Amino acid sequence: MDAEVFLQEDDTGGSWILLSWLASCLMVFGGALPYLPQYQEIQKTSNTDGFSTRVCLVLLVANILRIFFWIGKQFELTLLLQSVVMILTMFAMLHLCCTVQNTNRVSTKQHRLLDLDFRYFWKWSVFEDYLLFCFGFTVLCAVVTLLLLDSAVFVEMLGSLAMMFEAMLGLPQMLQNLHNRSTKGMSVKMVLLWTAGDVFKTTYFVMNESPAQFWVCGSVQILTDVAILLQVLFYSQDTWSKRG
Repeated sequence: MDAEVFLQEDDTGGSWILLSWLASCLMVFGGALPYLPQYQEIQKTSNTDGFSTRVCLVLLVANILRIFFWIGKQFELTLLLQSVVMILTMFAMLHLCCTVQNTNRVSTKQHRLLDLDFRYFWKWSVFEDYLLFCFGFTVLCAVVTLLLLDSAVFVEMLGSLAMMFEAMLGLPQMLQNLHNRSTKGMSVKMVLLWTAGDVFKTTYFVMNESPAQFWVCGSVQILTDVAILLQVLFYSQDTWSKRG
């Protein structure tokens, strides 16, 4: 009897380890998955109107700050790897957007980072300018973090700032949808993927007792996802009514 109980406990423990490993893998790569259909859509249509590159700005800043937050307060390694994967994903999206926009551009005039024209901030024509900005921002963060790393208050503020930026993730897309009065390039399936991902990661944060900044951020993102989903449904109905 004792042997049977031991075997059952061993099987349960093994299953839990497997589920935990799968959840960690999903956390690392799951955040990037919703951008795959959008990447394919942009490639297919050669149109970037449905995607706001400000989303890339928000996610790049948030994940760079999150990496420095990890240096000051070492939480799960899974969340650090997630930040690295998300940064690479945003660079891939920006590279595609720059390529498509340069192909479609009628004017030969280009806007560069070193022009220091704030009107065209994050609207640069060359992908390398986005890399240069992120490199400069990373160096600045590294210097400040090294100087204040011993301050617990600074580390907590850094984490709060990182998660505040991430919580604002859907805001640029929501504002662009309002400005264009359209959600062209977006689909219910895409937004549902975003929402499912945010629900999963928020649950993961709570179950793994991650720092409070993470689950608060996740809760805000879920609310924003719902708002964008309502936009997609509303503007889709509006488009069909005009056709009718």
